[in-house]
Amino acid sequence: RPIAAVLSPLGAARICQLLLGCTIMALVSHSAGYSATYGTFCMFVWCFCFAVTLVVFTMDVTRLHSCMPISWDNFTVAFAMLATLMYITASVVYPVYFLQTDCPEEGCEVRNYRIAVTVCSSVCCFPYGAEVFLTRAKPGAVVGYMATVSGLLKVVQAFVACIIFGALANDSEYNLFIATQYCVVVYSLCFSVTVIVIILTVSGRTSALRFPFDRFVVVYTFFAVILYLSTALVWPIFSFDKKYGTATRPDDCPRGNCPWDSKLVVAVFTNVNMILYFIDLIYSQRIRFVSNSAV
Repeated sequence: RPIAAVLSPLGAARICQLLLGCTIMALVSHSAGYSATYGTFCMFVWCFCFAVTLVVFTMDVTRLHSCMPISWDNFTVAFAMLATLMYITASVVYPVYFLQTDCPEEGCEVRNYRIAVTVCSSVCCFPYGAEVFLTRAKPGAVVGYMATVSGLLKVVQAFVACIIFGALANDSEYNLFIATQYCVVVYSLCFSVTVIVIILTVSGRTSALRFPFDRFVVVYTFFAVILYLSTALVWPIFSFDKKYGTATRPDDCPRGNCPWDSKLVVAVFTNVNMILYFIDLIYSQRIRFVSNSAV
């Protein structure tokens, strides 16, 4: 019922998301401001999450989501997980690049607004995290794939891959060696298949496949672990070994525009994703899949 969508814990979490999102956009537009690539990214996160949350809340209240040709529960939990990750990233990026101890040239009032933006953005991570907690799979319950640990991990894996791609694009010099180009192919392949799995699940089209979707996910996750393990070994060798690069950060390397920094980010998040895929492999073998567009 419409009243349940508003007064339920899930409805309360979404109302908090909308209120905080609206507050953040108002503060940034009024005086806090944003600029350059990092500021544009943060503003995109806040606007995108607010817009999708507003649509989700409206569709839930009016029950119009039943007319949509997608698996609504899978879509909402996947978006909540993605929004949580995006808000965490924006809450770190914005203060790093726009918040200073001393008052900026625009005055101390601007700094205060930026502090308020940082606080609101950080707080907004919790309502989105609460939605993931409320809609996740409960023991013994029959739920959509995206509500399971394995499904949520798929979203995190895709998000981490995007961070890797961002570092690769930021003058990482990956094209110097065949081995590092192989790593890029692995990142792209795993990211593409992971996104396809998410799209098939959210669209409720897994039952239309000619092979068992649950077995495909397990097999793919196993190969993803092997592939990421290889990149976790290859990338550091061709990035930090003295024969191919430098083990320590060069002194003449400017911060924010240094290939060594980008290589380090790729190395760190490669290991992060390898661990995520390994955990996913463990959980994906314990899932009872339900291939139904209504789930």
